[in-house]
Amino acid sequence: MCGIVGYIGKKEAFPIIIKGLKWLEYRGYDSAGVALLNGSLEVYKKKGKVIDLEEFASEKNNGGSLGIGHTRWATHGEPNDENAHPHVSMEGMFTLVHNGIIENYAELKEDLIKHGYRFNSETDTEVLANLVEYFYKQSSEINSETAVQLALSKVVGAYGIAVLCSEEKDKMVVARKGSPLVVGLGNKEYFVASDAAPIAEFTSQVVYLNDEDIAVITRNSFTLKNVQNTPVSLKISNLDLEIGELDKGEYEHFMLKEIYEQPKTIEETFRGRLRHDQSEIVLGGLINIFPKIEKAERIIIIGCGTSWHAALIGEYMLEEYAQIPVEVEYASEFRYRKPVLGENDVVILISQSGETADTLAALELAKSKGATVLGICNVVGSTLARETDAGVYTHAGIEIGVASTKAFTAQVTVLTMFALKMAKARKKIDTEEYQMLVKELSEIPEKGRLILENNENIKTIAEKYKDAINALYLGRGYLFPVALEGALKLKEISYIHAEGYAAGEMKHGPIALVDDNLPVVVVAPKDDYYEKIVSNIQEVKARKGNVIAIVTEGDVVLKEMANDIIEIPDSHPAVAPLLSVIPLQMLAYHIALMRGCNVDQPRNLAKSVTVE
Repeated sequence: MCGIVGYIGKKEAFPIIIKGLKWLEYRGYDSAGVALLNGSLEVYKKKGKVIDLEEFASEKNNGGSLGIGHTRWATHGEPNDENAHPHVSMEGMFTLVHNGIIENYAELKEDLIKHGYRFNSETDTEVLANLVEYFYKQSSEINSETAVQLALSKVVGAYGIAVLCSEEKDKMVVARKGSPLVVGLGNKEYFVASDAAPIAEFTSQVVYLNDEDIAVITRNSFTLKNVQNTPVSLKISNLDLEIGELDKGEYEHFMLKEIYEQPKTIEETFRGRLRHDQSEIVLGGLINIFPKIEKAERIIIIGCGTSWHAALIGEYMLEEYAQIPVEVEYASEFRYRKPVLGENDVVILISQSGETADTLAALELAKSKGATVLGICNVVGSTLARETDAGVYTHAGIEIGVASTKAFTAQVTVLTMFALKMAKARKKIDTEEYQMLVKELSEIPEKGRLILENNENIKTIAEKYKDAINALYLGRGYLFPVALEGALKLKEISYIHAEGYAAGEMKHGPIALVDDNLPVVVVAPKDDYYEKIVSNIQEVKARKGNVIAIVTEGDVVLKEMANDIIEIPDSHPAVAPLLSVIPLQMLAYHIALMRGCNVDQPRNLAKSVTVE
């Protein structure tokens, strides 16, 4: 991984590819490269940023209307020029960019060495390039797409690839398995990318490749088949992506923009789904399957990272209001277990991108067990959206910042609506309480805007704690997952070690960390746990810990007790996570900025984890 862009058509390929790679920078990467085929093959690649590649290649031969480019996030081999993509086969016949991991690359490499192949890099991708060349040379009857098919039939692992053949100068071959690829359709031109962002400017019609699809693209044609050489029918989708979503606008960083967008994105997520009279929640993507869902004996919610935190909030809501057993699983663990699932279970998979490798593997496992499989994701046309039985889109819009913000609150919004709809369908909630909770949810956007007006106060608090080495986050009930999410945001973008805990667990270990150097962030708006969390704060203060408390507006008790407070509007505990997480995002943002960190592209992280 991490990003692929390709072009074939009438225009100069180099500027299109470079622009596309810049759009993909948000995914995280450590090197970049481009290959251009125009009579001769030219390959330029550099460790570092796309701008470094652009400057390196700008005075060289970068002409031609056929090319592929890549931003790499290292898996095999350290980040350097040699390991950067594209990779060229030993005799120069094939050039390839690749997202994913070839798990049996060592075995394939050993066989190729026996056939005289030499290698210049440490990557699994160079092995694949040479494997394609090896098959191509076996017979004059074998063309480039057949060579790719034969090579991929030997591969174990995940791939999204774009391939050029120097012997066939008017063709590009692309293929995917477990790593997303989309092909944009133009007027005698085609665009290839690992997600829609790089090509949204050029086309609104796209084809999303499915696993084991191979596309053969020339300037005048686009054909789709699979690895077994069986033709696949084209399904053309309209790309619903505004170019303005890819711009920071008036904000210094995408992360800041996306934090401020949350009132709007929460509203967009429930727009048309909450009836104005609070009488009904409509989730159109579930209509046909909902009679089966409401009779489920158990729900399993699966996600990774931030999506897993959202799942925990969904678990609390579903169990409290719908009175149904719920389990929350890490996708990376679930996929390798032997879970007990059946046809009366509902599995909900959550992924911002809809392409998270572990989550998609969990999806396949759940389907194989006969469970009803639902998806919650942000990307129309993603693999998760296509492969689940039904699902709900979050309508958060494209999220560029690597550290998720608005996607999290959109996911929690969907889970809240789903829990309330289930509660009503299962007759576990009375009409008055149901309407009250729907009204509380509908008021979140305006309350969120009020929190954002408090930005300067949060910035002042951040200044006090920017040099911390460790931080502890505490919460109870619905706000325990918020503490986990707040800690994750801080560690992701500021590189301060931070841990989230259920506040009741403090005496079981974390209290040993408390001293006058430790900031302790406590999520403590007024709810049924309030008195208990006040006691937790007293325990921290007795050990000279520095308490930053997220409190309900007007709280005088914690104002006197905590070192610093951040107020949020009063709300029902079930929807409080949507408000209380916003100041934690802002706090992490300001601390990271004050420490000189790249908040949009934190080190070692990728936006969409499409490999294990």
